[in-house]
Formats: sequence, C-alpha cells, structure tokens
Amino acid sequence: MNWQGYIKNYQSYLKIERGLSKNSIDNYTLDIEKLCLYLDANNISVSPVQINEETIQEFIYDASKKVNPRSQARLISGLKSFFNYLIFEDYRKDNPLELIEAPRLGRKLPDTLNIEDIDNLIAAVDLSTNEGERNRAMLETLYGCGLRVSEMVSLKISDLFFEEGFIKITGKGNKQRFVPVSPHTQKYIELYKNEVRIHLPIQKEFGDTLFLNRRGKQLTRAMIFTIIKDLAKKINLNKTISPHTFRHSFATHLLENGADLRSIQLMLGHESITTTEIYMHVDRKHLNQVMQTYHPRNK
Repeated sequence: MNWQGYIKNYQSYLKIERGLSKNSIDNYTLDIEKLCLYLDANNISVSPVQINEETIQEFIYDASKKVNPRSQARLISGLKSFFNYLIFEDYRKDNPLELIEAPRLGRKLPDTLNIEDIDNLIAAVDLSTNEGERNRAMLETLYGCGLRVSEMVSLKISDLFFEEGFIKITGKGNKQRFVPVSPHTQKYIELYKNEVRIHLPIQKEFGDTLFLNRRGKQLTRAMIFTIIKDLAKKINLNKTISPHTFRHSFATHLLENGADLRSIQLMLGHESITTTEIYMHVDRKHLNQVMQTYHPRNK
C-alpha cells in the first residue's frame, strides 16, 4: 500500500472513529502531505511502515527553517497522530516521532473585544438588507452563546429549544452539549427565522439549517470571517479579529462578571478545564479583585 492508501484509511478513521470535522481531517492530512512532498523532493522512496526516525528528524529540521515554532509543533503533533494510528492498526510497532520533541511555546492569550466594541460591530450591520438581519442574529449568537464558527454555521432549527432556554450544539468529535441562550439572543434569531429566512429559496438538504446564504444553502466559515472583517473595517476597529474573537470575549466577560470556570468550560465545550483556564490570564484586574475580595488577609 502506498502513502495515499494509508492516508485514505487514516481519513476514514478520523471521520468514523474519532468523529472529526472535515476541516480537522484536512489539517491532519496536510501534515502528512508535507512529509510526502519532502520525500519526493529528496528522491526518498519509503513507505509509512518503513520510514525511520532519522528521515523524520531531517524532515522536521527542514520544515523548522520555513515555519514558526507554533506551526512546527502542530506538524509534529499531526504526524505523531498518524503514526499512532498505524501502530493501532498493527502496520507498525513503533512511532518514529516518539523521541522528537516539539518546540516549547509560550501560552498565547486570546484576543478579546470589550462590550463597547461588540455593540459597535453589531450596530454597524446594515439592517436595510435581508443579509443584515441574518448577520445581526449570527453575531448575537456567536457572542451570546460562545460558539465556534463551525458550530454556528451548522446550527439546526431543530436544535433550538427556546422554551427551555437552551440550544443544542454539536461540537468537536460530534460531542453534543446544551448551551443557555438569553431572551436577547432568542429575539434576533426569531426575527431572522420568521421574517427573513422563510422568503429564501431554501435548498432541500438545508431545510433544517438555521443560517443560510441568499441561495438557500449553508454558509461557509470563510463567509463569516469576511462579514466580521468588513464590519471591523467599517467602524475603524484597529484589531485583528475573527469569529473566534466573539467566543473568547464571551468567556472573558463571563469570568469578569463572576462566573466560575467549570460553568464556562461546560458552555464552551472544552474537554479539559486546562483549556478554559487560559481565560484566567486575560484580565489581571479581575484576578486582583478576586484576591481583594476573598483572601482572608484582606478582611
């Protein structure tokens, strides 16, 4: 079996066994394809089963001269996963990346917006168009529920449980969670759904998808990025933002207003609370207030 055969089987494993999204599978595949390109460029003929640690080390060293440490760490992690899969399927007995260490990375703090920035971005939406009503509802949902952009574009009407005050989210690895949705956010979703969406030429396969483009199809992640980038430019917001910035802001503002980490973890759908703990480092002022309020020496 050649590299493409192993890669195809690995993709099926990631989709079926691990339940990863197409975007995640594409990223894992890209890591392996970079290794294949290196082997071809250097006339190295070796299968995934035969490749050794020395060849992998030479590839990583070559890649380190072209990418930053964070991308290098991502590459090593992706390849480790692939070779662990080969061990799992009994194609190999060892992982050639076992002793290869990823570069140490400092913890990158997420970019956030303050409440005024978010209000200004949403206020800049042109509500004279049908797309404007949709965009306002999407931004309110991103910020109001702390969703990943992939979770928002795939949100279904059947996932809305407004009477109970929740929406059902299907996150990474097809793991489902219920996230509270405020009456404020519900109002704009309902306005879009009942006044705008019903007039679209909805394609049959997207009949249950909440947010649609003007052709009645599911929106792409790239389209959401473009909408937000254009709004930031419109209000002269000198920050590099993305849909994920709304998610970071959601978590940061909850923490600043007294929410506990465990609740934030559940709403964000983080598998480990260690991931959620990064928000403890965002606002030093908040940490100082906690110390002043709760430490016995300050009473």
